[in-house]
Amino acid sequence: MTGLSLSLARGAVTSPFKRAGRPGAALPADREVIPSGRIAPGPLAAYSRVCGFAESGPLPLTYPHVMGFPAAMRLMTARGFPLPVLGLVHTWIEITAHRALHPTDELELTVYAAGLTPHRRGTEVTMVTEARLSGDLVWESRSGYLSRHATGTTTPTSAPPASPPASPPELPAAAEWRLPADLGRRYGAASGDRNPIHLHPVTARLFGFPRHIAHGMWTVARCLAEAGTGPGRIRSVRADFKAPVPLPSTVTYAAEGAAFQVRGGSRVHLTGSLTREG
Repeated sequence: MTGLSLSLARGAVTSPFKRAGRPGAALPADREVIPSGRIAPGPLAAYSRVCGFAESGPLPLTYPHVMGFPAAMRLMTARGFPLPVLGLVHTWIEITAHRALHPTDELELTVYAAGLTPHRRGTEVTMVTEARLSGDLVWESRSGYLSRHATGTTTPTSAPPASPPASPPELPAAAEWRLPADLGRRYGAASGDRNPIHLHPVTARLFGFPRHIAHGMWTVARCLAEAGTGPGRIRSVRADFKAPVPLPSTVTYAAEGAAFQVRGGSRVHLTGSLTREG
């Protein structure tokens, strides 16, 4: 069993004993540090293939997040972490590369939880991953994970019904992707993230999903691979996960200027924006 699989198993054991939203909940100050070392070429090549990146050239912008994810899981499944890891929903991610990274770079990674934030549907935790090269911060990501629970807030009966959130503007279609049923298993093998909601319809139904779904981080990476053909190095990205992408399915990648989105018919699964160097 891999270290990430052990973390998921530990999360399954500890989650029932944690109650999200309890008063006075605090994050432990623990940090996980992964010492600098060479990036294994085999897993990187497999990751690049499944996400659509070139198998040579700069390190994919999303890859240090993948490298740090096992450490993030160890933190989130630790006894002192206040939220149950089972049922956590990845809601957004921001990534910034302060310089171009290469597969030969020996990165030191630091992962920690930065804060808890009240959310209209529960409590959100921000997880941070930082990459350093010879002591200099060269890359960082911040991710939001939502633990859904009752918030204790109610709408007065005399208040008018809330307006539905405005739909994001529909961007021009740029590409169509046909996502196979085994995409979750292929990405899981390449990234190490074998969350059962991504692997098979049967295991996904155990967690309330009618079908298994694509990894959110695969969707972001695939968008960046598609956008990477444009001029200038992509320096940063912000992506918000709006709805799961069921497998198998056909989705549309749409983009205009710095903005991009992934749609399935009229449903928007992901919105984002990026910045380029220069």
